[in-house]
Amino acid sequence: MSARSEPDEVLDCRGQRCPLPVINLARRVPDLPAGAVVRVLADDPAAAVDIPAWCRMRGHEFLAAHPGPAYDVRV
Repeated sequence: MSARSEPDEVLDCRGQRCPLPVINLARRVPDLPAGAVVRVLADDPAAAVDIPAWCRMRGHEFLAAHPGPAYDVRV
């Protein structure tokens, strides 16, 4: 769990369907510094499974899910 309350970046993927939220997250990550926290706003129910799975596969840290829904990832 992140000690920070605010992420370094917010990626708004609301209205996008699977797999677009994960694809957009993957495209954004290379431009961020190591250790940055990205909050992905994604209302597709599949994101609740897809984003943590993507983190495991890519070696990023899934920090938390928030109401909204939003998902925090440390890159």
